Amino acid sequence: MNHKQSVRLFLAAVIGAILFCTAVSTPHSTQRRNVEKEVNALLARMTLEEKLGQLQQLDGEGNGNFRPEHRELARKGLLGSTLNVRGAPRTNELQRIAAEESRLRIPLLFGFDVIHGYRTIFPVPLGEASSWDPAMAEKSASIAAAEARAAGVHWTFAPMVDIARDARWGRIVEGSGEDPYLGSLMARARVRGFQGTDYSAPDRVLACAKHWVGYGAAEAGREYNTTDIPEGTLRQVYFPPFKAAVDEGVGTFMSAFNDLNGVPSSANPFTLTKVLRGEWKFEGFVVSDYTSVQELIQHGVAANGSDAARLALNAGVDMEMVSRLYNENGSELLRAGQLSRATIDEAVRRILRIKFRAGLFEHPYVDEARERSVILSPANVAAAREIAARSMVLLKNEREILPLNRNVRSIAVVGPLADDQVDVLGSWTGDGNAADAVTLLAGIKAKVSSTTKINYAKGCDIDGSSTGGFEDAVRVARESDLVIVAIGESAAMSGEASSRSSLDLPGRQLELVKALQATGKPIVVVLMNGRPLTINWIAENSPAILETWFAGSQAGNAIADVLFGDVNPGGKLPVTFPRSVGQEPLYYNHMNTGRPPDVNNKYTSKYLDVPWTPLFPFGYGLSYTQFHLFSLRTSAARIRSDGRITVSAEIENVGSRAGDEVVQLYIRDVAASVTRPVKELKGFQRVTLRPGEKRSVEFILRPE
Repeated sequence: MNHKQSVRLFLAAVIGAILFCTAVSTPHSTQRRNVEKEVNALLARMTLEEKLGQLQQLDGEGNGNFRPEHRELARKGLLGSTLNVRGAPRTNELQRIAAEESRLRIPLLFGFDVIHGYRTIFPVPLGEASSWDPAMAEKSASIAAAEARAAGVHWTFAPMVDIARDARWGRIVEGSGEDPYLGSLMARARVRGFQGTDYSAPDRVLACAKHWVGYGAAEAGREYNTTDIPEGTLRQVYFPPFKAAVDEGVGTFMSAFNDLNGVPSSANPFTLTKVLRGEWKFEGFVVSDYTSVQELIQHGVAANGSDAARLALNAGVDMEMVSRLYNENGSELLRAGQLSRATIDEAVRRILRIKFRAGLFEHPYVDEARERSVILSPANVAAAREIAARSMVLLKNEREILPLNRNVRSIAVVGPLADDQVDVLGSWTGDGNAADAVTLLAGIKAKVSSTTKINYAKGCDIDGSSTGGFEDAVRVARESDLVIVAIGESAAMSGEASSRSSLDLPGRQLELVKALQATGKPIVVVLMNGRPLTINWIAENSPAILETWFAGSQAGNAIADVLFGDVNPGGKLPVTFPRSVGQEPLYYNHMNTGRPPDVNNKYTSKYLDVPWTPLFPFGYGLSYTQFHLFSLRTSAARIRSDGRITVSAEIENVGSRAGDEVVQLYIRDVAASVTRPVKELKGFQRVTLRPGEKRSVEFILRPE
């Protein structure tokens, strides 16, 4: 917003609860120690080879084991960190070599992708963002941190805070959607959850804000593709969640795969040094993404490995993940004057600083007994169920078909995802085990009365071409009073390297829904997916649609809680659902243009063959009750550049059930010095109201 201009404000009721917290994560237990003094003293004793060793992270074996070479590298002080090595006995074994047998006793940092849970799996981050409840995101991250730390993991490569406006991009599932304000609050919450106020604590891990930066703007939504983003858009849209993570005290950043305006993100001094260290005063270290230093050669900015190492290290990438170009070329680059000793020392200093702050020199090992008691505890499982239910979005509910009666005579549970323990966990499932997952079929069976008959049929595969199961699916539908059909994507269809050129339901799933609909039985569609889908026919013809995303270990129980009314859905969409893939990228906070869309004027910004509007907009979500928003008030008509304004309103539950509503505040600068979005989210609160209950909500808008 241009604060020299007056602004108009409008308030829209819809979305989620948020806890504003400004506490920064600073490790209390190590504050008494002069970390910088100890870092510099240790650095002064290190050989060049040992320094380069601290800049190296190597991958473990697929089952959590370390590789045989890691023993010798750790013993020689030539390894700084591992990726994917986990399990308390394994990490303790390798750590003993580093902490007791190496010359300088520098401990290893064990990293692992704990994205939405370690063993207890929570909803995928995009789903969790649908809760519009940062407190829930903080809670799930804190549980994941406790489980991971008990398994010997010190460091997670999360949160992913990339803004994603194109649903074709597979990694949209890992972030908080399209809005920088919602994304910033979720970023802070997850950093708080992972790190707490002291990431040296035995139930906390070091967080990593990724992928710095612009990765979510990959052209055409194609994974690893180039990005071209003006600096103004970077600062207003893509930077804010990363800045929020820094303000919350995040310990590490990860540089991205993409090139940004012609400069690869893993060799970009503007983003890595000028902005991150210079403007934001970030004190942690930057790790490359998986072999992204080596990929500078493929980008065409490095002629060879030596070139790539020089570019990345000089730009500000401190630790190299998996590839070994720093170690292989660092000495020669130093001798040739292409890399300074000060640059190497500063990278090592940043890594050692984090290791001291993480308490690894004082407490290098984990208590192996905690791994058995902490992981998948009853309390953790209960939290997974609660958070999953709060993350679901009711997209349609004609004739109030939902909630269902648990005493209904018979239910047909149909679809390729109805009894699937693998896909319901989503992508990046940490150490999650499909055997722990509760399917929708199991959840419904546990929910209904003993007299209710459950008829199950798969119907078809997620991405297959066969309709051989349709006959069985139609038969069980006809034999039942109502139909619940679970459709969507497989977990592998979203996440890294999982871009799609179509957003339609894969395989023959839409035909399955049409065949079920033809029976005339009431149908509830349960979506499981990692991105917005184009479901126009279903939106027009199916009476009830529940978006559940990939809901994690307790998916089936949580979905049943919502379907049968034990939980009133209160989630809202953190992303826009398009009508057609041709609308992508589609997002709510777009510019107005000089010719905004007009249905009566061809020569305006729209399409000939599809409405310009979304199928379901950002911030949308229904409830089993109804809310009335009234008495909108502002404390002033204008905001000075150094002033503030209070916006308030009343909200009342005018329905017959207790429920949650998310009140959302949007602003628009109608006459600015540069073009501004048609609206921008600047506040929200998720409130729970009993029938007939009223509450005041208040937002304070400050210059920032």
